[in-house]
Amino acid sequence: MNELFVDLYAVPRMNETRLKNLLARFGSPERVFDAEPNQLAEVKGVDEELAAAVRSYQRSEETGRRLAAAQALGMRTVCYSDADFPGNLKQLAHMPPVLFVRGEIRPEDSTAAAVVGTRLPSHYGRQVAEKLGRELAQHGVTVVSGLARGVDTFAHKGALEGGGRTLAVLGCGIDVHYPPENRRLYDAISAQGAVISEFSLGVEPLAMNFPKRNRVVSGLSQVVVAVEAGEKSGVLNTVAWATDQGRAVFAVPGNITSQQSLGINRLLSEGAKPVLSVDDILRELGVAKRAQALAKVEVAVEEKPVMEFLTAEPAHVDEICEGLGIPMAGLLSVLMQLEIKGLVRQLPGKYFVREI
Repeated sequence: MNELFVDLYAVPRMNETRLKNLLARFGSPERVFDAEPNQLAEVKGVDEELAAAVRSYQRSEETGRRLAAAQALGMRTVCYSDADFPGNLKQLAHMPPVLFVRGEIRPEDSTAAAVVGTRLPSHYGRQVAEKLGRELAQHGVTVVSGLARGVDTFAHKGALEGGGRTLAVLGCGIDVHYPPENRRLYDAISAQGAVISEFSLGVEPLAMNFPKRNRVVSGLSQVVVAVEAGEKSGVLNTVAWATDQGRAVFAVPGNITSQQSLGINRLLSEGAKPVLSVDDILRELGVAKRAQALAKVEVAVEEKPVMEFLTAEPAHVDEICEGLGIPMAGLLSVLMQLEIKGLVRQLPGKYFVREI
């Protein structure tokens, strides 16, 4: 990690626009710190006060501790002028000047789809996000999301399960684990892709950070896929960035009676492309579908009525029993066999869903 990028961000009143202008003028953080105050003040957005702050900057003990911890975890910085800065971001007028990265960004990550959605998805939304993440990854598409609770989490998990790559873009410093329950997922993504932040070390997940995070999520991607979103969801902000950046926008059709689908269905009415399967996204990306050698799962005669009854929405075992008129003991045996075959999933409280 180039520690001087962290130092520059620690200078009072420094922001990404001023830093980008300084780097454009001087080429590196080392040369910025070596410049004379009058040279610094010649840069757009840099007044005498900021120039003096750059020249007098002294690293705090807290910054030193954070840097040492980040170095130990293999975190690094990637400047927009570096060869491995993501190509999709370089196209943007509002690209961040520096990324903080844990993991590896590769050239093939330019073939990427963002999968985003509400933090409070339905079971159907969770299933769809995980399925799309897995199938995109299996076809060589990098899955981009924001590591938030809900749809983001399931999209990342699906990509990891599919054996492909995934990029997580944070709305906080890369050394800040948010949400805390995703710590293990953070580590897994770092090993099978990259965790990325434009925010300096120690920056907390403030509400104002997430719209900026969203522009990087869409900017890293060629298409943005919205899975579930309420009427005022932050997902709509990501979609707005995608439209501004010239990215294709897809939406997964939702239940018209569900609050989680209000924003999604509005997007569809306004021209977003519907996602009926991963094929729709692959065609947009120009990615050939890979042949998948899937073992055919045989469904026994007594299992077929249960499979036909179940959907992607949870059904209680009593509801299934009453609806099909099957004795409870026999039903539980059939459900167990379907679980073993991977066709049905049991949820807490004796609810069951059909795997999509």
